[in-house]
Amino acid sequence: MPTFSAPDGTLLSYRVHGDGEPLVCLPGGPTDSAYLGELGGLSAHRRLILPDPRGTGRSAAPADTSSYRCDRLVGDVEALRAHLGLDRFDLLAHCAGANLAARYVARHPERVGRLALITPSSRAVGIAVTGEMRQEVARLRAGEPWFPAASAALAAIVAGTGTDWEAIAPFAYGRWDAAAQAHHVTAQPDNPEAVALFGADGAFDPAATRAALAAWPGHALLLAGEFELNSPPPAVAEFAGLFAAAAFTVQTGAGHNPWVDDAGAFVAATAAFLNGRPPVPTMGR
Repeated sequence: MPTFSAPDGTLLSYRVHGDGEPLVCLPGGPTDSAYLGELGGLSAHRRLILPDPRGTGRSAAPADTSSYRCDRLVGDVEALRAHLGLDRFDLLAHCAGANLAARYVARHPERVGRLALITPSSRAVGIAVTGEMRQEVARLRAGEPWFPAASAALAAIVAGTGTDWEAIAPFAYGRWDAAAQAHHVTAQPDNPEAVALFGADGAFDPAATRAALAAWPGHALLLAGEFELNSPPPAVAEFAGLFAAAAFTVQTGAGHNPWVDDAGAFVAATAAFLNGRPPVPTMGR
């Protein structure tokens, strides 16, 4: 895997899939970017550049663990841009990576062309996701054979009396089949310390980030999954409303990893946006 040096000297790795115009893809977690794969075939449209955040995958762990904080990671994205020799680039981010993408755009607005946020976490902009919102989406899966056990586990988590995260894993996918189960294994964070410190005190400045996104002149795509609990469609729609120019779409039948649930629908919507055409919304505004 190719590598580059972060501002503090930490050696970071990244994957490359496909050819054409570069698209930097920030994983969630923070975790090894391998779970993104080729994003359902998006690599046929763009050269995907997928960095492993510091301390995950093949990237080295930093000497200063406070550098796992989201705002501190902005410097790593900027170092990758410089390493690639890009004056301006398109950026895609999944889940928690959307927080880093938002902070990067706020600090370096001139560097980002188009921005695609996929089932994005919204902590960086202060949009709260309530337990009631999660349970409302969960009820859409009431006909699934695994629903009773998963729903009970979710209710306990929302109430603060349970921690059985594995039991609610089926909610993350449109179909809890063998492919989804295999993907779930690869998507687990590989550095608990990096996850714990990502949102440490000072990581986010919602008011400043919201103001910066409103002033950013670029175009954004915010894609939600119909069945997504972490970032339910109403929260993603609110996130989209922070931008001056944003397209919001909900992928029917998809959960947290829409390229796994329906690669064709995901690639069609995302590639259309990246190529300057509005994605065809499957639901939503």
